Amino acid sequence: MTLTDTTPTHDVPHAHHDADAAAVGPILLSVAVFIAGWATSVALWGIPGFYIPALALVPLMWVVLLIISRG
Repeated sequence: MTLTDTTPTHDVPHAHHDADAAAVGPILLSVAVFIAGWATSVALWGIPGFYIPALALVPLMWVVLLIISRG
């Protein structure tokens, strides 16, 4: 903004910012539900409720690592 520019910075449209903000909500909600479910399994079954879901996620992490390495 310059001295002659009277347009407030909050009136400038940012289309990509709105799309990014809309995508963050469902991602955070999914992460929160996942963590809550894992915490519930620990509360119900103790230590096995902690490590069995982690063990079950190993194949998923292999796939994620392969996708990342492929570019």
